[in-house]
Amino acid sequence: MGGMMGVIAPGGKCRTDLFYGTDYHSHLGTRRAGMATYDAENGIFCRSIHSIQKSHFRTKFESELDKFKGEMGIGVISDTDPQPIIINSHLGKFAIVTVAHIHNLNALEKELLEAGVHFGELSSGKTNQTELVALLINQGATFEEGINNLFDKIEGSCSLLILTEDSIIAARDRMGRTPIILASKKDGGYCLASESTAFFNLGYEYVKDLGPGEVVKVSRSGAETITAPGDKMQVCSFLWVYYGFPTSTYEGKNVEDSRFQSGYEMGQADEEEVDCACGIPDSGVGMALGYAAGHGVPYHRAISKYTPTWPRSFTPADQSQRDLVAKMKLVTNRAMLRGKRVVFCDDSIVRGTQLNDNVADFYRDGAKEVHMRIACPPLIYGCRYIGFTSSKSDMELLTRRIIGQLEGDPNKNLEAYARTGSPEYNTLVEKIRERFGLTSLKFNPIETLVASIGLPKEKICTHCFDGTGCDGCKKH
Repeated sequence: MGGMMGVIAPGGKCRTDLFYGTDYHSHLGTRRAGMATYDAENGIFCRSIHSIQKSHFRTKFESELDKFKGEMGIGVISDTDPQPIIINSHLGKFAIVTVAHIHNLNALEKELLEAGVHFGELSSGKTNQTELVALLINQGATFEEGINNLFDKIEGSCSLLILTEDSIIAARDRMGRTPIILASKKDGGYCLASESTAFFNLGYEYVKDLGPGEVVKVSRSGAETITAPGDKMQVCSFLWVYYGFPTSTYEGKNVEDSRFQSGYEMGQADEEEVDCACGIPDSGVGMALGYAAGHGVPYHRAISKYTPTWPRSFTPADQSQRDLVAKMKLVTNRAMLRGKRVVFCDDSIVRGTQLNDNVADFYRDGAKEVHMRIACPPLIYGCRYIGFTSSKSDMELLTRRIIGQLEGDPNKNLEAYARTGSPEYNTLVEKIRERFGLTSLKFNPIETLVASIGLPKEKICTHCFDGTGCDGCKKH
């Protein structure tokens, strides 16, 4: 996915807030990170981009902080291409970062090349999508016109920050699939971020969530909306299920509260007799705490993440190495498992690789029964809009492989398999349970997920669960 941060610090240095604020987005990506500031005194942009696949953001940027001069800057954690990109155009000089998932990248690249536009930034021999975004914006007579040109042409989603010589321009994806949140300081400073978690330790206070398609210009003199927000929103439900940091809030709805509520509702409805509940770190913990409260059983830390060396996963290129990382960072506690009937709560089941290892470890370490409760419905459809998993095909989803075995065609009867309580749904869940040797398995129904988030369903994208979304607005 990815996350971004923008800072304006009038009369001071923005680099400290930018450094720590960007670092607070590290859970959103594992490939690259970058920062750029504008030094008005010398009229230059300062930029660095580093790989964070095998080390932390802080270790890459801490030693070079002194070079980031100026009152304004932007930073990004990127799961796609190297960013920020610095551009010189008829709109002026600017740096840009994006959180984007553009399906028609190749078609847009061809269109621009045929128009005589050239690309200067290649990532592993492929077009850098942030540069493509910048070139589409450059087609406008103004930044506002260029951003709307971008939104008209792309299929997928794109939110962005632009650092100019006198401002930061923020534009949220036209359907609001990914967030941008504005905050301010009493001294006149401003911050724009994907995660509200980035604000409070740095002394910022929440101002507002940018609306879908809203474009805001922030400068030393204040913040102004230059494109009003639209009235349709499809914010990604997986922000609350998995991606979002527990202390973050989007659209007024806190991540940890949502996870707790979804677990509480499931715990209250569950008739299974168990001894304790446990969360799979990290995103399953909030749900498990709610489940324990709703079901009236204690919460036990029967599995923990080894934080001294595995505070987050890195992403090796090799799948077998990724699987090993996923296994090694989690450590079971035999003393809490032996002889127990344990409910484990997790955010989702994508491929099932890590769950397979976890269940084997739980039984190995003495669990009497292993029950699994999942925060969201089964993932039936691949994400078309933000790409929240690294899956290259829907066929990497465990559900689709099982449907293929059951139907002889992994694309057959998907609506029936996605409908909670249908015979097809019940068969799918049972096949997953059997595959992992679980005592029982239950997924939260979509109604519970939506209720726990607390927004109207029409404002939340649930495409990966039920195939709905904004098909008529897919270009946005």
